[in-house]
Amino acid sequence: MPLPDGAHSPGGVYRGARGGGHTNRTFVFDDGRCAARQPGAGDGGRGDGALLDTASLKMSDLDSELVPLPPRYRFRDLLLGDQSFQNDDRVQVEFYVNENTFKERLKLFFIKNQRSSLRIRLLNFSLKLLTCLLYIVRVLLDDPALGIGCWGCPKQNYTFNESSSEINWAPILWVERKTALWATQVTVAAVSFLETTLLTYLSYKGNIWEQIFRVAFVLEMINTLPFIITIFWPPLRNLFIPVFLNCWLAKHALENMINDFHRAILRTQSAMFNQVLILFCTLLCLVFTGTCGIQHLERAGGNLSLLTSFYFCIVTFSTVGYGDVTPKIWPSQLLVAIMICVALVVLPLQFEELVYLWMERQKSGGNYSRHRAQTEKHVILCVSSLKIDLLMDFLNEFYAHPRLQDYYVVILCPTEMDIQVRRVLQIPLWSQRVIYLQGSALKDQDLMRAKMDNGEACFILSSRNEVDRTAADHQTILRAWAVKDFAPNCPLYVQILKPENKFHVKFAEHVVCEEECKYAMLALSCICPATPTLITLLVHTSRGQEGQDSPEQWQRMYGRCSGNEVYHIRMGDSKFFREYEGKSFTYAAFHAHKKYGVCLIGLKREESKSILLNPGPRHILAASDTCFYINITKEENSAFIFKQEEKQKKKGFAGQGLYEGSSRLPVHSIIASMGTVAMDLQNTECQPAQSGGGSGGSKLALPTENGSGSRRPSIAPVLEVADSSTLLPCDLLSDQSEDETTPSDEEGLSVVEYVKGYPPNSPYIGSSPTLCHLLPVKAPFCCLRLDKGCKHNSYEDAKAYGFKNRLIIVSAETAGNGLYNFIVPLRAYYRPRRELNPIVLLLDNRPDHHFLEAICCFPMVYYMEGSVDNLDSLLQCGIIYADNLVVVDKESTMSAKEDYMADAKTIVNVQTMFRLFPSLSITTELTHPSNMRFMQFRAKDSYSLALSRLEKRERENGSNLAFMFRLPFAAGRVFSISMLDTLLYQSFVKDYMIPITRLLLGLDTTPGSGYLCAMKVTEDDLWIRTYGRLFQKLCSSSAEIPIGIYRTESHVFSSSEPHNLRAQSQVSVSMEHHEETREAQGPWGSRAGTGGGGHTVGGGSAERPLLRRKSLPWARRLSRKGARHTGKAAAEEISQQRLRLHQRSERQELSELVKNRMKHLGLPTTGYDEMNDQQNTLSYVLINPPPDTRLEPNDIVYLIRSDPLAHVASSSRSRKSSCSNKLASCNPETRDETQF
Repeated sequence: MPLPDGAHSPGGVYRGARGGGHTNRTFVFDDGRCAARQPGAGDGGRGDGALLDTASLKMSDLDSELVPLPPRYRFRDLLLGDQSFQNDDRVQVEFYVNENTFKERLKLFFIKNQRSSLRIRLLNFSLKLLTCLLYIVRVLLDDPALGIGCWGCPKQNYTFNESSSEINWAPILWVERKTALWATQVTVAAVSFLETTLLTYLSYKGNIWEQIFRVAFVLEMINTLPFIITIFWPPLRNLFIPVFLNCWLAKHALENMINDFHRAILRTQSAMFNQVLILFCTLLCLVFTGTCGIQHLERAGGNLSLLTSFYFCIVTFSTVGYGDVTPKIWPSQLLVAIMICVALVVLPLQFEELVYLWMERQKSGGNYSRHRAQTEKHVILCVSSLKIDLLMDFLNEFYAHPRLQDYYVVILCPTEMDIQVRRVLQIPLWSQRVIYLQGSALKDQDLMRAKMDNGEACFILSSRNEVDRTAADHQTILRAWAVKDFAPNCPLYVQILKPENKFHVKFAEHVVCEEECKYAMLALSCICPATPTLITLLVHTSRGQEGQDSPEQWQRMYGRCSGNEVYHIRMGDSKFFREYEGKSFTYAAFHAHKKYGVCLIGLKREESKSILLNPGPRHILAASDTCFYINITKEENSAFIFKQEEKQKKKGFAGQGLYEGSSRLPVHSIIASMGTVAMDLQNTECQPAQSGGGSGGSKLALPTENGSGSRRPSIAPVLEVADSSTLLPCDLLSDQSEDETTPSDEEGLSVVEYVKGYPPNSPYIGSSPTLCHLLPVKAPFCCLRLDKGCKHNSYEDAKAYGFKNRLIIVSAETAGNGLYNFIVPLRAYYRPRRELNPIVLLLDNRPDHHFLEAICCFPMVYYMEGSVDNLDSLLQCGIIYADNLVVVDKESTMSAKEDYMADAKTIVNVQTMFRLFPSLSITTELTHPSNMRFMQFRAKDSYSLALSRLEKRERENGSNLAFMFRLPFAAGRVFSISMLDTLLYQSFVKDYMIPITRLLLGLDTTPGSGYLCAMKVTEDDLWIRTYGRLFQKLCSSSAEIPIGIYRTESHVFSSSEPHNLRAQSQVSVSMEHHEETREAQGPWGSRAGTGGGGHTVGGGSAERPLLRRKSLPWARRLSRKGARHTGKAAAEEISQQRLRLHQRSERQELSELVKNRMKHLGLPTTGYDEMNDQQNTLSYVLINPPPDTRLEPNDIVYLIRSDPLAHVASSSRSRKSSCSNKLASCNPETRDETQF
């Protein structure tokens, strides 16, 4: 094989020389020691040796011995000083790439060279078209009525006689051909003949008859030789020659020309395009051949014109057959029959090939148009397998943003399109905007088809349904590398499953690690209930219209608040915040919420890239700051409507603070219409307070109620610039000092002193360092085992440890690196030491030493081998002493044949635990969100069935959160990681969503940024009354920013409303029940609200005792009590009471089962309370509720608390004690709670 120019071979140096029409290559053989030499000019180009033409070299010549070089060449080398080659015999061999003959030169020009061959074929195609055009001209100029005959012979007139069966062949054999036309046709025929002969000679390979009897060659001879003969025999100039058959030669030349064109430009056109072109040319040739043939043969018959013949062919080939034009003589009839047979044979073959290519194109998806890629914007979605749920989540979330409506979505997937996906993409809403391409991101050809280099973004999603998630991550990493290599300027949005693989794609613009977010969210849900629901609602795009047609008030309020999302705006450009320039962050947050109903949660300095959540009152706002806030819609889509009183004082707003003088009631009327929010700014004047806290009292004077003169307790105002004595929450500062003191006497066991520091061992690369509570000395691995004693301690169950706080149990299949992110948020430095809950990891498989090394530095973290479906394992790990149980989805369940059955085992196991331990708060992770309807399933619960119908209506209305009204999701009891896919999709428009989410979950800890926590509203705190006053109290006292409420309600639905959801059933779902709630309430731990709205939690007289007995007399009394109801409603109530009696009996049996197992294991049964459950409660999340929302007992408020270490260095202990004196009402016994 030829070597490149300048390449060395073992025997010589290779040269390249290009001559006229050929290329040669030269080797100088010198046994490995000689140097390259040029051919000499005096020896005819042969050089210093014999020139061998290897093309003409025979095999016998290869065996012959080469003649040694003449002595004169050796002497010349000696004179030139080439001493090293004195005794060497060298032969210079010149290799030719092409044969140096005239035939090879012609073949190179006519056939092998792509560009010259293309020109020749273009000339051939043009000649064939010209001959067809000349034939049409000849037909139009020829008139058989003027006479028929050979050239130079007397003309004869011919008239067709229909009654005669004889055919006059003269009109068929002879035509009238003008001299100029004849000369032109002869010239074209001669050129075509010479070209065909030359190409046949050049392509000849051994069999001359095969070349002669080719169809193309025969047609060429039929249409060219007769014209050449007429040169030598003039009478034949008027002989008919079927030149119209050249259309088939033109078709053949066109196919070859297209192939040469693709070779010349080194690009391949679509096979679909080629096949369509061939089919079109075949149809055109059939029609043209039939038209010309019938017209000519009918010269001896009906003498049809060319247009009439064309009309007849179209009618015939389309199988219409009007019958108004018919052939008159049998030759034309025979031609029609032949043409129909040919069409029946040729066209089906062409159509079959076309259909096959069309089907293949449908599978592969074709190409994304380059013209469209240059004129329109598009994004690429790369997935290993595309499921309908993933597709709809992406499309609904992506196109929910108005500025993305004109974008195209190109899906690049290696698998064939699913049937359900195909049906969805055929919907007109998506068919014009979504293009599916079957291909691999690792192939440049497929990336070129998707026009990756012109894409606005590329989303690379992992296949979470794979059993081996590490392998799925490896595929994602390769896709990301391939896309970055092919299109380095295309932004990447990558989804990774395992945290240890995250650093491989750190070059991507946005990366979401599923296991990191999942475990951090589940951990935070143990101290901030329903955190998964809170985050899911924040990262979903919603209009806030869900549930507005429901008769249930909680559904309307819950659906309305679910429309709140995170937005950003530059402070100097904002109507919300620009008037607070130079004010403290907490001052701006409170007043913006009071006036506009927006919740300011964080900001970013212009010179900094870090986002700070609630930077605290020390932070002074600047016009260049970027503000992040929670609202129904962004400020740009809001219209501000002032009332008449406000317009009269509009000038006063520019020169003074918004709340100088009289205060105004908060915004409580927000009307959403077509994506625009109209805010009604009220100007209701309130009476100033008679007394206040100094000068600040007049700014936030409390209005009187209904002019009665009764006063509510006052709340300190939020200062424009924070006072140094009230900067930080007192509970955190006091806790920092308490941690250094000696252990309390309340603890029976000796308490190990904890230290604050950074974990010394991170299980993977890329984990964010977080300051945590740590053990002063790492615990031995043997002490981490909960159910087995060791030489350091003899404890074998949770009871023996004597933990002060309730346990948190995590059930997982393996101790993956993501589980590390479950422990860190629960051991963060801002969690008070007295509130740390013991963590027990219930693992199916034994953890490796690498994981144990990472967790052995954390206090009160243990593991145990066992399964969640084993009652003995649950009892041994201390489930009766636990407040929270987290069940993590298992990878092994992904192998289910039916995708949606992957959650079957998890759902049944959790349902069993729900029945065995009804007081336990269970948070479950599922693979598919649609399966959450089976959580805590009750087949005969009519209220759950009504919620199911509500979900279907919301889905039909196009809601992206149709599942939000399912009680387990609303209460935060179920979670699917696929709900967080929208976090990656939203980052295309909101590039700050991933950092904000990571800050809320505690995955990242930016200095000066706050963290998410929760506090509970008790009966003593109800004097605050509204959420707006609570906002003021928190901002003024502890600089905390509330962002939402987790509300638990007790519902009793009246049976007097037959067509209402309330008239159907009582709620029968077990919800979270905190330790404080259990202490304050009865054994059932629930209350019945009797307010007009059907959701108000009553207190004192509003409470009525629930059923506490199981005897038959008790059931009879209930029956007699229910006899006051008549008709169907009374019967239904009796049926419900009997059903509850049956459930109580069943629960008693389950209680005996649990106690027997505990006795068998040697565990005390005193801690098991089977009666402490919640059968009539429901819980839901309200994000950024209106300021006038009434607070209710047991409301849990989500807070963003400022960083306690942001200003610790400038704080003194005297300041801490002063803070403690001012806020003496704080209760140190609550868990992350602020009391008033």
